[in-house]
This record gives sequence, C-alpha cells and structure tokens, in this order.
Amino acid sequence: GKDITNILFKDVDSIRIERSRATQKLRYIFLENNLILVLRPNNGFFTLSMHSARIIKTNFEMPKLRVIVLNEISEFIKKGRNVFCKHVIDIDENLRPLDEVIVVNQDDEILAIGRLKLPVTYVKSFSSGVAVNIRKGVNKSKI
Repeated sequence: GKDITNILFKDVDSIRIERSRATQKLRYIFLENNLILVLRPNNGFFTLSMHSARIIKTNFEMPKLRVIVLNEISEFIKKGRNVFCKHVIDIDENLRPLDEVIVVNQDDEILAIGRLKLPVTYVKSFSSGVAVNIRKGVNKSKI
C-alpha cells in the first residue's frame, strides 16, 4: 500500500531499477545496492526481499504485514518450510490471499517471507492446511 511505498521509496536518489534482459521490462528494484522488490511478470505483483522485510518490520508495529507463529516452530520456518494454520497465533487482519507477508515468531524476529494462501478468517479458524507458502527462510536467504 501507500504506507509501504513511502517507507521503501523515501530516499528516491538511492533507488536503482534493473530491467529484464529478455523483455526489457522492469524486473528488480534496489535500494542502495540491496534488492528490495522483484516484479513477478505472471501477475504484476511485487515480491519482498529479506532487506525490504527488515525495513517494513522496523517501521510498522506488529502485526502489520505479518503472520505471527509459535516460537517452537521457528527453526522449521527459518529453513523455508511452509506455515500451517494451526501454528499461526496472530495475523494482520488487512491481508488478503496472495499478499506478500513477513513471517515472525512471538518475539517479532523475522523467520521468512512468503505468500498468504488463505483468507485471514480461514487461517484463524482452520486447524490444518497451509496458511503461508514460504519463498525464503532466513537460513536459506542469499538476498
């Protein structure tokens, strides 16, 4: 949303855009040589990087853009495992399916970034099923 755009792009002079070699369309957005967003060409949505997740986390209070999970499963999520509904303690009420989310533990420590699969009401009420498809766990992240 607009709030996130204002946070990520507040220093416009430090933004660098890289285009796809094949199509010459926008593909990557960097902030001071750190990748912050990647455009998914199949649907036009941006995906978060670990760097942008850290920026968002420091500028917004919990649970904004976050899925909060039990501390006990932190190590599994850090390795890139998906988040199941039964492990979710709290979630941002404004999230919708296919939104990019930051997965954190109860101490607000970033564990992974991924995409929400289900509506928030389902995540809260289901005791089985995948809530978030993890794209990168902090232990697997090179970005």
